[in-house]
Formats: sequence, C-alpha cells, structure tokens
Amino acid sequence: MIETYAQPRFAAPKTPNNRVNPGRGLASVIDFVTGSHVRAVAFLALVGLLFILPGFFNIPPIDRDEARFAQATKQMVETGDFVDIRFQNEVRYKKPVGIYWLQAAVVETASTLGLPRAEVRIWLYRVPSMAGAIGAVLLTYWTALAFVSRRGAVLAALIMCSSILLGVEARLAKTDAMLLLTVIATMGAMARAYLSWQRDEDTPPWTVPAVFWTAIAGGILLKGPLILLFVLLTAGTLAVLDRSLAWLWRLRPLFGLPWVLLLVLPWFIAIFLRAGDTFFSDSVGGDMLSKIASGQESHGAPPGLYLALFWVTFWPGAPLAAMAAPAVWRSRREPGAQYLLAWLLPAWIVFELVITKLPHYVLPLYPAIAILTAGALERRVLSRSWLTRGAAWWFAIPAIVLTVAVVGAIWLTKQPAFLAWPFVAVSMILGLLAWRLYEDVRAEQSLLNAVASALFLSIAVYGIVIPSLKPLFPSVEIARALRSVVCVGPKAAASGYQEPSLVFMTGTQTLLTDGSGAADFLLQGSCRFALVESRTERAFAARADAIGLRYNVATRIEGYNFSQGRAISVAVFRSEGTE
Repeated sequence: MIETYAQPRFAAPKTPNNRVNPGRGLASVIDFVTGSHVRAVAFLALVGLLFILPGFFNIPPIDRDEARFAQATKQMVETGDFVDIRFQNEVRYKKPVGIYWLQAAVVETASTLGLPRAEVRIWLYRVPSMAGAIGAVLLTYWTALAFVSRRGAVLAALIMCSSILLGVEARLAKTDAMLLLTVIATMGAMARAYLSWQRDEDTPPWTVPAVFWTAIAGGILLKGPLILLFVLLTAGTLAVLDRSLAWLWRLRPLFGLPWVLLLVLPWFIAIFLRAGDTFFSDSVGGDMLSKIASGQESHGAPPGLYLALFWVTFWPGAPLAAMAAPAVWRSRREPGAQYLLAWLLPAWIVFELVITKLPHYVLPLYPAIAILTAGALERRVLSRSWLTRGAAWWFAIPAIVLTVAVVGAIWLTKQPAFLAWPFVAVSMILGLLAWRLYEDVRAEQSLLNAVASALFLSIAVYGIVIPSLKPLFPSVEIARALRSVVCVGPKAAASGYQEPSLVFMTGTQTLLTDGSGAADFLLQGSCRFALVESRTERAFAARADAIGLRYNVATRIEGYNFSQGRAISVAVFRSEGTE
C-alpha cells in the first residue's frame, strides 16, 4: 500500500443528487464486483472483450507492421518451418519468434476446426493480441493489489482497459499487447518481492518468482532483451534509493536464471544453426541499437513527444493522472509509490531520449500510471488546483473524434458515417457528465462516466467508422477481384502498389516488381494478372507493346494508400495472348 497518503476532510457534494449521473449506477456495479476476486476478474475480462471486439473481426489488415507479421506467420503455416522467419523470400529477423508461434497456433487450430480460408482471415492473427490485452488488464488488477485495495485495483485495471493506446494494440497482429502482458507480470511479481522486503514480511511463495522468470522468458521470445530494460532500470533505481538489492534474492535467481535459459535457448540455438549470427546482428544491431541513434523508417522525433501524446493515448485516464501527480510526488519515498515511480520515470526518460519514437514504446509504463492514479483516487488526494480543468478533456476527445470521423468519412467515401453518430453522441454526453460532475468526492463516478464514454467511442470508431473507410484498404478489393475470376489458381504481379497487406491478401507468391516486370510476368502463362498502379502504367504499356502482349483491364481499384499518404488507382490487367 502507499500507506501515508493523507486523508483530508472534504466538503459535501455541490451537485444535486437528482442530477442525471450514470456514474452513480456504475459505482454500484463496482461495489458488487469487488465483493470477491472471482467477480472482479470476470467483470474485467468481460469489459475487456466489450472494448476490444468492436472492429476486431472486420477491420482489414493494417499496413505495414501488422500485415508483415501476419504474412510471416502465414508463411510458417504454409511451409511448416517454425524456426525461420521470412516475408516472401526475405528474412525477417527484427523480432524473435514468439508472436509468430502464437499466431500460427491460432491459425492452425482454426484450420483444423474447418474454418474456410483461415490463413487469410486477419482476425485470427489478432487473437494473441486480444488475449494479451485482456491478460494485461487482469494482470494490472493483480499487480495493483500489492499497492491498493481491491476496489482501487479494479479502477486501475479499468483505466488501463479503456486507454486508447491499448485499444489500438489489441486490434493489431503484432508483438506489443503480448509484450505488455509479460512486462506487467514481471513487474507485478518483482513488486511483491520488493514490498515484502520493505515491510519486513515473509518471503513470497514460489509462485511469485515462477511468474517473474517465466514472464521474462516470454518477453525475450517476443521482443528480445527489451523486457530486461524495465527490470534493470527499476531495480537499479531502487538500489540507488535504498542502497540495497538484497530483496532480489526473494526472486530466487539461482533457480530462475536457468529456467529462463531453458525456455529461450532452444529457438535461439535453432535460428543460429539455420542463419548463423545474421539474426542477432539484424535484431540487436540492425533494429534495436540503430533506433537509439537514428530515426528508423521516418519515426525520429525530439524528446517530449511521448508526454504530448500521453493526453490522447492514455485517455480517458490522462486527466485524472495529471490531478494525481502532485500527491504521487509527495509520497515518492513511500515503498509503493517509490517502486511504481522507479518503474515509470527512468524508462520514460530513456524512451524520450531515444531518437526513434513510436507511440506504443511507452505502453508497458502505463500500468504504473494507472495504479498510481487509482491510489490517489482511492485516498481522495487528487489535486484541487488548476489541474482540475483537465477534466474538460473527457468531453473534448469525443468531440474531436466526431469531427475527424465525419470529415474523414465524407472525404474518403462521400458518406458522413451516420450509423456512428448515436454512439459518438452518447460518448460525448458521458464525457460531458464526467467533466461537469467532477469533484474530488465524485472523482470515481466521473472516471466511470469517462470509461463508459470511451466504450461508446470505441464502438463508433473501431466498429463502424474504420471498417466503412473501404478506400483505405485497397488490398481487400484487389484480392476480391482476383477471387472472382473464373480460372483456377490466379497468380499476380504488383507494380507501384506493393504494400504488405497486398501480399497477405493475394498470396505469398505475388511478385513485387516494376511496370516492365509486370508485363513480362503477364506473358508467361494463363490465369495471370498484373496489378499496376497508375504511376507505373506507362512503363507497363511500353513493355507490353515491345513484347507484343495483348491485355485488357479486368477492373480498376481506386483507393488511398495511408502508408504513403496519397490516392492510388490500381488497374488489374489480364493477358489476351500475343500478337
């Protein structure tokens, strides 16, 4: 517990009790579910599903990272090679094998159960991310129990569950949601070892070090040594503050380290025997270390970016976190607050200093913020200063999203996404209530209103708006056009538009080439199609004329390549033979 938070007196609510306030009813739900751990866990799992399921099945593959991960997994399933990691013929050694194994297990299971075309259903590849996100919510609850009451732990988990960044990562078939799960498990177990030492309590049972070391092994298989960054920075900071690391022995490292090696070494040995030191040079040197000194893939940014993004990515918890900050800082030498700040601040500074920046890099730090915020909320020590004006942000985000969604939908589809409006309207009303009813004594109810606002916003954006923006996903329309042809086993070559989602949707053997290469490909046999983006059509036509290729336009796909930020037009050409 963060024991020495003050318990100041507070005034009676100024807001009349008869004013409409859904948060009051939601608080009654929290009263019920916090009656037992079983109910709390079941409630959080259900809420996690409610937040993640909108759009989970019908948002098409997202370029570029998600489609790359999914395609590499798809090739594992196709080839039966679960050691090597490839995107078409190129090795993909930026990350270890963990997420590919998890995705492949889901796809193989679905295929065994008879799901047709399982290998091109992107939602199957997202299942590990959904499981990781829900698991992260439950582990936030478990970790928070070391610091706050059961009610505070549920609130911390709800803050985490409703955060925009977790909602995004839960719907993407890549590593970050599962990495979050392993980091929270690691830090929650380490917290129990540290706090039991600080409070002069008995050594935690064997389950705590078992969770700690197993989670480290899982994190290494997912994203290499990155998980060790959080562990070492936290432990190092605590060592400086306490002038001792004696508490680490409570994690039984003499047994834990061999267990980690037993879990991770088999695949690392296998990939070394397959590719030599190429994997290690590509993943550690070419991917991880290069991000420190330069902005990879145009993702460089100055320090302070994560703090600026925090107000969006951690919404709706961000305003309350700001109000909690003064009280958290005052309690910084208390064991609980000290541990959570050691988890949060050193790693945050490191990420701000690293040149390459992507929003999800700081996601493993958000549980610490959620728990600190819940602790301040539980003890009613939230700031009464100008920081309370940040409560307006609960209303501002739905209003901004409504504007952006309507403008974007009209621009891309000429339709204003009317179906999403009722959900956004409810989200705005709940956000307005969270803001206007906010007081220190009603902070919990305002937070619950804000969480409900986030849920309706999630339904509107992920469940309705994004799936309706079909021009953003031209690969889906191209693949549909190829499936509608009458020949058996169509083959394709792509020129100009070559996003990973196209390979995932149209087949591993899709040839990525230029306009001339697409014409040559079309000449080589029947049931072949050239997918030629308008910028390369001239080169395609010139080469076709030179080799005597006759062709026609099967269809033309208009869309928008958001990876490159420009409109595209892709013609699907089919050969008519030669002159």
